[in-house]
Amino acid sequence: MTPTTGAVLGDVERTLERYRALTLGALLDDVPPGGPRYLYDLVTEYPRRWGKGLRAALCLATCRAFGGAPSVGLNAAVTVELFHNAFLIHDDIQDASEQRRGEETLHARYGVGVALNVGNMTNLLALQRLAANRAALGSGIAWRLFEETELMLRHSLEGQAIEIGWIRDNVCDLDADDYYRMCLKKTSWYTCIYPCRTGILVATGRHDAVDVLDRYGWYLGAAFQIQDDALNLTGDYARYGKEIAGDLWEGKRTLILIDFIRRCTADERERLLRFLSRTRAERTASEVRWLHGRLLAYDCVESARRSARELAVAARREGQRALGAAADTADGRFLLGLAEYVVERSR
Repeated sequence: MTPTTGAVLGDVERTLERYRALTLGALLDDVPPGGPRYLYDLVTEYPRRWGKGLRAALCLATCRAFGGAPSVGLNAAVTVELFHNAFLIHDDIQDASEQRRGEETLHARYGVGVALNVGNMTNLLALQRLAANRAALGSGIAWRLFEETELMLRHSLEGQAIEIGWIRDNVCDLDADDYYRMCLKKTSWYTCIYPCRTGILVATGRHDAVDVLDRYGWYLGAAFQIQDDALNLTGDYARYGKEIAGDLWEGKRTLILIDFIRRCTADERERLLRFLSRTRAERTASEVRWLHGRLLAYDCVESARRSARELAVAARREGQRALGAAADTADGRFLLGLAEYVVERSR
């Protein structure tokens, strides 16, 4: 890492923390006190654990870069953060994940029934925040935000269905384009594109301008996801906060695994297909270690990281073009700096 990169990442992390604190405060203030046991108290459990706050920060920074005040974008930022945490709860159940942000997943600690209900309540609170925009911004903008949210949820659920379907049907004849199509829907839309679109909408009120950062968001989200896939295999647990090699236990078709399937020997492929045909419970630690070692031996992780860096460069280029003069503002520099951050981060 160069001194310049280190300075950029430091600025990005400070801005992330500032926007995360702003969003988290508003989110926690909005959760009802009391109520039944194992509900509202658990809605706040994932948000209170350490996290990047990337989605909320994208929303607020985009709002400011396009001329809006942070207060104007706060409902939208809290909305995306609530949807994100609901996705995490449900994703952890679907993936049978054991760790989230350095602690047990919600379903591992309290059971699937409790976790599902908490995830559903988190989604309801997100919808309530979305509805609050009617009073704050008027019915027209509030309805457009609802339409943007419906579009984001549709893309995200379709992307999740693609990934789950690949695992369920043991699909192995995939290429990089298949991964990128899944990634666009599952990750880029709700992680980057949606926060940017809603930030622009609340700042400008112009529904015809919400798509100007779509390419930036698509490339940034894909780079973010590939780095996440790489960290799952090579990250430091203390910083990463999730089980190392969890994607292998789950049989996820990452760009890394797809690359290995394409380049491995016939014997390795046969062994891999047997491994992938089993359920998570049927897989063994020795088989996971074998696959982990093969992915590193074939340099699949570093190859994927090179792709992520190329995507990050493309994200910065598209962001510069879309932001125009706003690229020289503090929030514009933050948005452009995220291109380096997503591929250099360690958690």
